[in-house]
Amino acid sequence: MLIGVIADDFTGASDIANTLVKGVPPMGGLKTAQYSGVPSGDAAPDIAAGVISLKSRTAPVAGAVQDSIKAQTWLQAQGCQQIIFKVCSTFDSTPEGNIGPVAEALAKQIGAKTIPVCPAFPGAGRTVYQGHLFVFDTLLSESGMQSHPLTPMTDPDIRRWLGHQTRLPVAHLPLSHLRRGVDPAREHIEALTETAPTFFVVDAVADEDLLALGTILADAPLMVGGSGIAMGLPRNFIEEGRAKGGAAEFASVRGHGAIIAGSCSGATRAQIEHHAKDHPAYAIDVAGVTSGDITAATLVDFIQCHSDGMPLAYSSGSPEEVEAAQRQFGRETIAAKLDSLFAATARQLLDRGYRRLVIAGGETSGAVAQAITAHLETEALIVGPEIDPGVPILSCPVDPPVALALKSGNFGAEDFFAKALTMMGQ
Repeated sequence: MLIGVIADDFTGASDIANTLVKGVPPMGGLKTAQYSGVPSGDAAPDIAAGVISLKSRTAPVAGAVQDSIKAQTWLQAQGCQQIIFKVCSTFDSTPEGNIGPVAEALAKQIGAKTIPVCPAFPGAGRTVYQGHLFVFDTLLSESGMQSHPLTPMTDPDIRRWLGHQTRLPVAHLPLSHLRRGVDPAREHIEALTETAPTFFVVDAVADEDLLALGTILADAPLMVGGSGIAMGLPRNFIEEGRAKGGAAEFASVRGHGAIIAGSCSGATRAQIEHHAKDHPAYAIDVAGVTSGDITAATLVDFIQCHSDGMPLAYSSGSPEEVEAAQRQFGRETIAAKLDSLFAATARQLLDRGYRRLVIAGGETSGAVAQAITAHLETEALIVGPEIDPGVPILSCPVDPPVALALKSGNFGAEDFFAKALTMMGQ
């Protein structure tokens, strides 16, 4: 294994795994496996990149650090030359969040002096310019992320935001310096970090910037960012002859399919509205979940009654609706109840022969993926072709096979749900 990734949620893990598998045409990328937590044994010998999925984004800081160090230790034991701490491309956190403490602990453990930070992912509209994070043409703090129920982002300046979370200096590699070439950029980085270990936020507004960054960071032992930070890394190993390269592999999966959505993002709400026009959809009432009137059996019965229609079960709402429900029932209570509901629903669907599942939402995907891998007694998910930017098909290597799509709330086109289930069966 050459590249190891520690992802702070499950959809983010799929996102960067997709980037590593795609690589750069025509040479392609690396054969990649995504793991639900730290594996108990060694990786398969043909896996060149490993992505460990954690649920650490909103976990207590001490637990997030501990889990991340455990993942880093396993990845380096597999031979990884580079470690990436994958965070959301919208830098989901709070002033007391986990990104700074986890990155700082990893840097100390690895002995990294220069710690590049770049959440840019132009393919999904996330760019960094003058240290500020944009969502398409809007500052992050005006994009809707300021109303995120768990990790609201009210400041688009990644330098300032990260500075709230770490004791290390936070510097900046501006776009003008990045585009001067590999050697000038490396000289600028060395000047920034010559006195002490230092974070430096990197501007990037196009894929070409990320590819150039991949060359600049060819020898970097640690980096922090969105999936785009890995875009150019497979090419380095392939050109050195240390990896084979190639395209993602996938064999179609037969059997019924279903969609479970637990995201309240604007993109997911639009996808739900689009899908519900032509397909059966069940809106989950939070009050019914908290009272016990709505259970996994409720959702499974609905899905089975509409098994040929790409059925969707969802819990979603506007920021105002989410806030009202949280005031009434409590944020932690709602999250725990929904996670348990979705996990139990996924297990029951597998037992009833469902083999294609689309899951929307970071927390929802984490709960469901953990439930599925435990239920199927498998630790590795093999990363297949891309459905939409940042979202690949994941294959569970069991008999009969199971295909998953774990979608971050903000990702995917309006027709993502039907497209994903169709691609899994083709």
